[in-house]
Amino acid sequence: MSETEKDELIDAQKQVIGILFEVIKRLQANSDLDEEYFEIITKKENNETRLNEILNERTENAKIVARLLEQLEV
Repeated sequence: MSETEKDELIDAQKQVIGILFEVIKRLQANSDLDEEYFEIITKKENNETRLNEILNERTENAKIVARLLEQLEV
């Protein structure tokens, strides 16, 4: 394997690691948001604004994760 091929392989590995790191970060964020969501629900707080924000953030994170995973398929 030539030096160029090795460098390209290392760069590809770095990109995959970066994508996976971002996926994990987004999934963890959604997990944290789930906890907050259920805390609000169980306390019967009437904080519709925050509940909607949580749902929107979760949806956005899910979209980003889907796009990142699509990059890995290429």
